[in-house]
Amino acid sequence: MQYFVVMIDYGRRGREAIVDPELTRREVVSRIASGEYTNVSFIHEIAGCSVEDVTDDILSEAALPEIPLTGAELQANTLDHVRDLRKQSLSDGAHVVIAKT
Repeated sequence: MQYFVVMIDYGRRGREAIVDPELTRREVVSRIASGEYTNVSFIHEIAGCSVEDVTDDILSEAALPEIPLTGAELQANTLDHVRDLRKQSLSDGAHVVIAKT
């Protein structure tokens, strides 16, 4: 018999071990890639009487390729950051002067 144990860490709320003998490796990878499983502490593959830590392998399989940001996205990120700084300064009661470049 072969199955996977996926340990999810919920922080202060504790941990949850997902153990389903019907869950295949492909399904575990799919659930991580889709975001259904987040904050994975570890993934163990149980086969017969042996246990193997396959966390790194499965997380790398589920990783989405890095897509570089375009110029427009970089500019939008900068504007979002400036807006967040303004919001924070207003909530703190301080004044922040932001110079345009």
